[in-house]
Amino acid sequence: MRKYIAILAAGTALAGCTTATTSEPVPATPVEVPAPAPVPPAAPEIGTFGFDVAGMDRTVLPGDNFYQFANGTWAKNTPIPADKSNYGMFTKLDDLSKERTRSIIEDAAKDPNSKIGIAYNSYLDTAAIDARGLDGMKPWLDEIRSLSSKSGYAALAAKADRLGIGGPFGEFVNLDDKQNDQYILNMVQAGIGMPDRDYYLKTDAKIAETRGKYLQFLTSILTLAGESNAQARAKAILDYETTVAKAHWTQVESRDATKTYNKLTIAELQRRAPGFDFRTYLNGVGAKGDQVIVYQPSAFTGIAAAVAKAPLGVLKDQLLVRSMSTYAGVLPKNVDDTVFAFYGTALSGTPQQEERWKRGVSFTSAALADEVSQVYVQRYFPPETKAAADELVKNVLAAMGRRIDGLAWMAPETKARARAKLANFNAKIGYPDQWREYAGLDIRAGDALGNAMRSAEFEHEYQLGKLGGPVRKWEWLMTPMTINAYANFNMSEIVFPAAILQPPFFDPHADPAINYGGIGAVIGHEISHHFDDQGAKYDENGRLNEWWTDADRKAFEAAGKALIAQYDAYEIFPGARVQGAFTLGENIGDLAGLTVAYDAYKHSLNGQDAPVIDGTTGDQRFYLGWAQVWRRNYREANLRQRLITDPHSPSEQRAAVVRNLDPWYQAYNVQPGQKLYLAPEQRVRMW
Repeated sequence: MRKYIAILAAGTALAGCTTATTSEPVPATPVEVPAPAPVPPAAPEIGTFGFDVAGMDRTVLPGDNFYQFANGTWAKNTPIPADKSNYGMFTKLDDLSKERTRSIIEDAAKDPNSKIGIAYNSYLDTAAIDARGLDGMKPWLDEIRSLSSKSGYAALAAKADRLGIGGPFGEFVNLDDKQNDQYILNMVQAGIGMPDRDYYLKTDAKIAETRGKYLQFLTSILTLAGESNAQARAKAILDYETTVAKAHWTQVESRDATKTYNKLTIAELQRRAPGFDFRTYLNGVGAKGDQVIVYQPSAFTGIAAAVAKAPLGVLKDQLLVRSMSTYAGVLPKNVDDTVFAFYGTALSGTPQQEERWKRGVSFTSAALADEVSQVYVQRYFPPETKAAADELVKNVLAAMGRRIDGLAWMAPETKARARAKLANFNAKIGYPDQWREYAGLDIRAGDALGNAMRSAEFEHEYQLGKLGGPVRKWEWLMTPMTINAYANFNMSEIVFPAAILQPPFFDPHADPAINYGGIGAVIGHEISHHFDDQGAKYDENGRLNEWWTDADRKAFEAAGKALIAQYDAYEIFPGARVQGAFTLGENIGDLAGLTVAYDAYKHSLNGQDAPVIDGTTGDQRFYLGWAQVWRRNYREANLRQRLITDPHSPSEQRAAVVRNLDPWYQAYNVQPGQKLYLAPEQRVRMW
């Protein structure tokens, strides 16, 4: 979904549950003021000033590889846990969040009537899940098998969508980019089982190997579902999905906010993409009104043609496989293990699944997100942390205003509107002002599969219930337990969940330079997204509307092209590079965010020199704070996948954005000839 941009694309698929829904909006309840938490220690949690000095590798020159200089010893000495595809600061905090959330859930489970406890215990009861086999899934699988004509496929695909299984197209409800006082259904290309079109179309050895493993996976799942002639049928699915993949837009094309805004009536969509019954499909999905936004119109044409041409049996087999895959976590172990072997190990390199309790925490936190979240913020997010974060956000926003005022390349009239846009920002810190309720969600003891399926339908209905209703400005797109942050263009908001507001990102007792280089740069990153190559297309009211002068746009695009070229030059594996155009928005966020955070830090010193601490200057600590949050070790398969599907650059290259910032050169005496050195005229300067 393009309408919000996160600091880190780190979504974890929950086997057995999609984030949840009722046909009418569920009433929200006012948030309770969190109970006072224990006063944190006065000393920083990490090191003497908030940075892990022992993790540095001082044998590396900062100007050769700043990531290794700041993090090299940590990287060398930190193994990736067996249940992780990568490991770093985000995953470390995610583990902490899961531990904390587990205690909340297990406390709730002491009440036999608690939905939280019932959902969690049903997921943990693998003996019951294995004993039940595929019985709970059988009515749905039989419904797929019994489809006897192509004319019924659209209705069946719509039902699959309601169950979170997905079909040839994907949908989500969001504010209309050009009329952001109303919700509309957005439709996106779908219909493939691997992460991106490249997995079907590229010919390099690694991709070809993955395709072979995918074919084995399809064969295994069809066999587990009780189907005969599985290998030939699996090959037919792969051939069909390859045809669909050929119609797909690339990642670069799909991130263009202008090209992907195509408001069509259902009749117009049907004319553009004959071969699929969109009216029946959208009625089954629960769409309201006669208009939708279609992201990739030509892809819809191609996918509809592929559906029309495909044998009915292939479409049914694909739904069988997707159904088993979606709910693998609440199906017998042989299904669960088979799905993990492909999506976890083959695609991401992860040797083993997370412990069942961790997956149960994720399952329960998704199904009953706000019920769990309320307790989390009461226990683990002290008011003092929220107040300190609020102040830091204000300081970074003010710095962005000063940066706008000082831009030489931007016209006065554009500056005025940029300032107005900044003034309209809504910064959300920690947790929502209101909570959702789950009175209509049926959670039953001993029925993990049923709980997962009902949760998916409940969430679907909740989302569809927005259509025709008021804008839910209070709503969050992440839980407080999430280690992430995001920018929402339509609502002119920046959002920082409670769980990211802790070390190493933020520690009220750390040196301010570390906080400004860590969470300050994250804040700047999210602010900057509203002014990146796509976010800048949204005006001061959060509407998609070209408001820049032609000269402003040309100057900004020229800087963007230079940044694309800089990142295109990073070769991670032989023949596998960072995609500068695909990662442009995030790279702008890093560059501008760090620039703005540095200004905010210097302003906070009130003209005084920062103290020297343990031999480090304030500027040096600021950049160390930035590098520390990107500590991450990757498994090769995971990093290869990210180069194709993740709009964020790898951690080492994110840390290296400092090479564009003049103060970094001064802080570390970076000289010509060092690997990261850029001549002043080559340094990309944007905000």
